[in-house]
Amino acid sequence: MKLFFKRKVFLPILATLFLFTAVSFKNDFFEIAKQIEIFTAAFKTVNQNYVDETNPGELMDVALKNMLSELDPYTVFFNEQDVLKFKINNTGEYTGIGAMVQRKEGRLFLKEIYKGFPADKAGLKAGDEIIQIGDVSLKDYKEDASQLLRGAKKSVVVLEYIRQGKKSKTNLILDEVEIKAVPFYSLLADNSGYIVLSKFTEKASAETKAAFLDLKGKGATKIILDLRGNPGGLLHEAVNICNLFVPKNETIVTTKSKNPKHNNIYKTTREPLDLEIPIVVIVDGKSASASEIVAGALQDLDRAVVLGSRSFGKGLVQRPLNLSYGTQVKVTISRYYTPSGRCIQALDYTRKDKDGKAIKIQQNEFNSFKTKGGRTVQDGGGVLPDIALEATKTSPTTDALVKNDAIFDFVTNLYFQNPNRTGIPTITEADFTAFKTFIKQEKYNLETETEVALKTVLEKAKKEKIDGVIATQYDALKQALLKSEDEEVSKNKTEIMRLLQEELLIRYQYREGLYQFFAENNLEIKRAQSVLANKTDYSSLLKK
Repeated sequence: MKLFFKRKVFLPILATLFLFTAVSFKNDFFEIAKQIEIFTAAFKTVNQNYVDETNPGELMDVALKNMLSELDPYTVFFNEQDVLKFKINNTGEYTGIGAMVQRKEGRLFLKEIYKGFPADKAGLKAGDEIIQIGDVSLKDYKEDASQLLRGAKKSVVVLEYIRQGKKSKTNLILDEVEIKAVPFYSLLADNSGYIVLSKFTEKASAETKAAFLDLKGKGATKIILDLRGNPGGLLHEAVNICNLFVPKNETIVTTKSKNPKHNNIYKTTREPLDLEIPIVVIVDGKSASASEIVAGALQDLDRAVVLGSRSFGKGLVQRPLNLSYGTQVKVTISRYYTPSGRCIQALDYTRKDKDGKAIKIQQNEFNSFKTKGGRTVQDGGGVLPDIALEATKTSPTTDALVKNDAIFDFVTNLYFQNPNRTGIPTITEADFTAFKTFIKQEKYNLETETEVALKTVLEKAKKEKIDGVIATQYDALKQALLKSEDEEVSKNKTEIMRLLQEELLIRYQYREGLYQFFAENNLEIKRAQSVLANKTDYSSLLKK
């Protein structure tokens, strides 16, 4: 009788749920179909009736990318060229010239030269402006010019470029380029093994494993894993790297989504290499995504001490989904959660401010969680290190000088004043004074909130035709602002000089030279060494 009653009640409820789901799906499907029909009609009508010839492919590319930008910066449409770039980022391998290129104000610059690859062999330098590739002049070229620098292995590419105002030409022989996930590792004087992990490609865990085993074979008794500046990459590689140091069948990360098929629990699947070796993980504000999975998981499992400054705060997972004609859409499919259950996403893309920017989750909105050993950790704003070093943070002024390439451009000029310098280059007081003069003369914009607001006022005044009336007051405010910015640059002298020296080191000794310099002189690494040197302090940091 009870069984009959349960069935009598349960079956109608189940039927109602199925009906509700079906109706909901039907309504969603109708709305999607309706909007697609409207979009198709508008797209076709505009292309057929517009006064000038249109480029349907370009229009669609812009339309899709702008539509998806309303969601979050990670959900993006990839045309055929974008798909190629995405594959390169995930594998770290391609055929090309071996240089980082940057498109800036319609011009193509070499941002960094990789040691031993075609661009380096041809004598190209960071700061060179590429003006022609083969028969293609880049003056009015609107496509992705970096694609012209790729091709079949051993094929020859003729480049014309401008260096310090002078035109030159060179031939490059394209070759296979592999950007290593672990570009540097070294055994330090105190038997600490120092490993730099710069990205999470398909070979990240294999390269990390090889570096660790080599260092341990040379006598390493502790490990410093440097994730600074690592933007992330493949989630499963983050799990595999954690697996080197934590037991088999340990939960590393959990993903949750509105779509049940994207809900997953990622556990370690192999026996670890070492469960006892002390580890310090270094992070900064540019350590994101998979970097935060590794740092957050090792912190939650009380397996490593995390040191540095708060990480970026990207708790979202993306997956590329194939579309027709070789295109893809990379979609944010879920949020990820570290072993303690925290999501470290810093920006809430469901809430926007008056300018349409995602709202940052405030500290009073953070939630507390417990590590495996009972320590308190929080969500909401990246991974907060166990040892937070305030000196490693950069100010908004410094960030602006990096973003607008003031540091890069100044170092380019400084390098060519003495391109054959040997030894470790240093930035002097005279160099810093010259840098301050340089940013004034070249009128680099620091884009402070006050400066942006002042520009907005002037633009509105021009529209209302009262700019002449306020010209004197505006100029006075502008001069006061410039003086204030000069003071800000001076106030942040130490960190600016550090970034100038690091950029100069890359010019003379490539990135390998920078990492070698870090291994011997860097503040965070020295602090990591001191933590690892004291077993009592190290252990106490991992206890409740």
